[in-house]
This record gives sequence, C-alpha cells and structure tokens, in this order.
Amino acid sequence: MKKVNNILKDNERIIYRARLHWGMLLGPIIVVFFGYLMIGSKGPQVIAVFAFGLIWGLFAYINLHISEIVLTDNRLLINVGFPIKKFFDIPLIDITHFDFYQPSLGTMLNFGKIILVKKDKKKKAFRFIDSPAVLVQEVHKQAMVVRGNEKPAAKTVKKTKIK
Repeated sequence: MKKVNNILKDNERIIYRARLHWGMLLGPIIVVFFGYLMIGSKGPQVIAVFAFGLIWGLFAYINLHISEIVLTDNRLLINVGFPIKKFFDIPLIDITHFDFYQPSLGTMLNFGKIILVKKDKKKKAFRFIDSPAVLVQEVHKQAMVVRGNEKPAAKTVKKTKIK
C-alpha cells in the first residue's frame, strides 16, 4: 500500500482498491498436508516435500500481503510479486480490453484472473485477484468517464417532501 500512495499525483484520487485472494495459499497447504501424510515413510523425499510446501507457503503469504491493485481517476496501478516485484502503471486510456476469468473453485471462493489488453496489443494477466468482477466493473466505469462517454456519478441527495 505504501508504494502506490507514494506515487499518487496531488490531484489524483483512489477510486477502488483490490487485493490478492487467500486462495493462493491453497496449493502450499495441500503440499504441506501431503508432506505430513508421508511422515510415516522415512526418507529424504518427505523432508523435501514438506520443506518445499513451507517455502512456497511463505513466499505466497508474503506476496499476498505486499501486493496491491489500485484504480485511480485515470490509471490502474498494479504492484505484485515476491521475490521478483513487478509494478505496472497503466493509463486507462491505453486499455482496449479488460476482462476476468473465474474457474469453478474461483467462483465458489470469489477469486479469479484479470486479463487486460493494451493499445499496443500487449496482453497482461494477473491471477488470484479477490472479487475480479467488481474490479472489472469499476475499471470499465472509470474508463468510460476518462474517455468522455459518461459523466462521473454525482452523489445522490435524498429528496424529502415538505409538508
């Protein structure tokens, strides 16, 4: 969160924040569980499987907590990855296609993959995004505002009848 807050411009405001989903920890948990089940058999493979699961889980946990996706007035900021950090600063005007995919488990747990295509036909995909449908909807709304197809939503004032 700190990295994105440091690069925001003075007149820029955050529209939506997304996170990675805890479902990215399911793979390491399954590997550690199988390592635990293998404890009865003796050998170096048991230690290797268990250690691999723990290291993978540690990396996934750190990645889960340091990654962020922020939609601002006119750009999408994506800061993901551990140990190799990747930072993307994508102007909304440059996004030609933005969609998401949810597998069966992702639909049940509400996570998925977002796919974006830029003007130069470069495709980017990011996995394990929490509530990808909401992020895609917010990006589409803000992109329409940036392109001038729609005015920003004004705050609705509740009207009351005067008697």
